Amino acid sequence: MRTLPVRPAAARRRLARSTPADLVLLLIGGCFLLPLLWLILASLDAEAGHELKLPDRAGLDNFATVLTPELLLRPLWNSVLLSGGTATVTVVAAVLAAYPLSRYRSRFNRPFMYAVLFGTCLPITAIMVPVYGLFVQLELLDSMAATIFFMATTTLPMAIWMTRNFMEGVPVSLEEAAWVDGASRMTALRTIVLPLMKQGLGVVFIFVFIQAWGNFFVPFVLLLSEARQPAAVSIFSFFGQHGAVAYGQLAAFSILYSLPVLVLYVIVARGGGGSFALSGAVRG
Repeated sequence: MRTLPVRPAAARRRLARSTPADLVLLLIGGCFLLPLLWLILASLDAEAGHELKLPDRAGLDNFATVLTPELLLRPLWNSVLLSGGTATVTVVAAVLAAYPLSRYRSRFNRPFMYAVLFGTCLPITAIMVPVYGLFVQLELLDSMAATIFFMATTTLPMAIWMTRNFMEGVPVSLEEAAWVDGASRMTALRTIVLPLMKQGLGVVFIFVFIQAWGNFFVPFVLLLSEARQPAAVSIFSFFGQHGAVAYGQLAAFSILYSLPVLVLYVIVARGGGGSFALSGAVRG
């Protein structure tokens, strides 16, 4: 069937309608790109300020200054321990909680899921005062393990919802075949369900890891010593008294602080393969 060419007048009207939308999108994109551009330029400028400008003499002096055990390496290691531990505990607990919600039908499932969803609505600042008092009574202040478990409880509600949705994509018939062969439910969960939803578990792990990586308030309150504080808290060392800020070192620290999250995302994205699928699990 032959298509009619677009008339020049209609093309001009279409261009006139799309131009304002394009300008708005360019403005929004510039709002995101300009801070990133400032971050890169300021990290290369030894005399960087809050304004966006090309460095007079570009160099890596800021990176050399922050690449010390006290300023960067130890806080980054604490962030890896805190975020990795939180993500691991949360994923394990979310799998154990989502499995019965996904496989067993009960009239209490929906109210329970809504109660879990309500847990995501509570602001962390509203519960930190009683949590701090509890940590003081139990003598758990400045404990990395206790902080990890508390942070895992704050991210668990959303992790349960996400894990349950991914788990429902695995057919129950695969587990039934394993049950016939004598496997227990936990064995079927470990050998059948989890390998088939590893892409979803990677998504949940990254989600929780990023939430914990950027968390400032909880470790600031519960971790008192500088030796245990993560990078999200130690970044305050670049803010001096009377408003003085080491902008160049702050920009270099921010770039290095973002690299572990980007590396983790690339590793999980490549290791997970393509989209979440059950390739080879079911034969037609």
